Amino acid sequence: MLLLIRNGRVIDPAQGIEDRLDVLIEDGRIARLGQTLSAPGAQMLDASGLIVAPGLVDLHVHLREPGFEGKETVTTGCAAAARGGVTTLVAMPNTKPSTDCPDIVRLVRKKAVPTGINVLPAGAVTVGQKGEQLTDFAALKSAGVPALTDDGLPIQNLALLRQAMLEAKRLGLPLMDHCEDKDMVQNFAVNEGAVSRQLDLPGRPAIAEELQIMRDVMLAEETGTHVHICHISTAKGVDIVRQAKARGVRVTCETCPQYFTLTQEEVLRQGAMARVNPPLRTQADVEGIRAGLADGAIDAIVTDHAPHTTEEKSRPLPDAPSGMVGLETSLALALTGLYHTGLLPLSRVIALMSSSPASLLGLDRGTLAVGRDADLVLFDPDEAWVIDKNRFASKGRNTPFHGRAVQGRVKYTISRGTIIYQEG
Repeated sequence: MLLLIRNGRVIDPAQGIEDRLDVLIEDGRIARLGQTLSAPGAQMLDASGLIVAPGLVDLHVHLREPGFEGKETVTTGCAAAARGGVTTLVAMPNTKPSTDCPDIVRLVRKKAVPTGINVLPAGAVTVGQKGEQLTDFAALKSAGVPALTDDGLPIQNLALLRQAMLEAKRLGLPLMDHCEDKDMVQNFAVNEGAVSRQLDLPGRPAIAEELQIMRDVMLAEETGTHVHICHISTAKGVDIVRQAKARGVRVTCETCPQYFTLTQEEVLRQGAMARVNPPLRTQADVEGIRAGLADGAIDAIVTDHAPHTTEEKSRPLPDAPSGMVGLETSLALALTGLYHTGLLPLSRVIALMSSSPASLLGLDRGTLAVGRDADLVLFDPDEAWVIDKNRFASKGRNTPFHGRAVQGRVKYTISRGTIIYQEG
């Protein structure tokens, strides 16, 4: 099968390409890039006015299945990914049962096959994510996990965490960590500060995140393990990572659109809809995240897509679960908040959402190099639209961005040469 994409502006940060080129796809792989290509019998796709880029790679997604299919399924989550231009995603292990054994890894991957999305389940670090006994890392790696994480249940036992790091290093698996000290944050709903005081609620202090980032950095430095900090949210946290990188420590980190777009005041306007872990922080933290994206301290933009039911998010703020959906809005929010404000060039935004996250986990994705799988996103970087949660493919409607005007819209998503999403 031949597909010829004509007249688009190709941006592939991994190859340093930014030019008006045609892309020829044959049998699911990139066959040629060049000007005025011809391919008799090929399906033609006119990309005039569009950016043609590698499919997005999201390192942090909650698909909820198995166990929580009322919130999301592999099928609905992958449909949301396709609408957002995401062709590869890493699924978090906080399912029921947890992704702590090869059987669950294989189950999730099998369910994803018909969707066209490349789903890579992360393996749990500890059995049942209980922080007590390490899983069989070697078996999980053989089943195809790209990384290990206990996700929202970070390991507090330092001896066990160090043991996990050493074993992960031996097997060449990155360890992804949600950095918050559980005794300091408990199940509190908001950032500790002006908003928590106004609401008369206990808060999640920034230091709870920063101490665990420092802990992980020191262990990474001592063990030589690749440690990846999940959804970093504070300016000081970014600075800790920045300084560690300067020393040559194998530490990387990610952030999400909410952390460079929203502040803790959003909780006053939207209540539980703006509840997320780690919490929305201060304007100074937003600026710190933006600075980290600009100078390279932050390596990737992810969604932490975390769907919940309408009933759950309708509960009072202290009782509602944390999390927001993001697969269908992340590219638009990044373009609006980073590119259209002049903070980052378009190629840098694309790199943060494709080639860089792929490189972090050693994935053969995030590029349009000849011979690679033809995973692409075609989008209009300037089209203005308004986010409407009622039109999401995801089961989750829990977004604080409903009604927000944005710029940048996905028109086509292509996975292994097949168009899996077309606007309209």
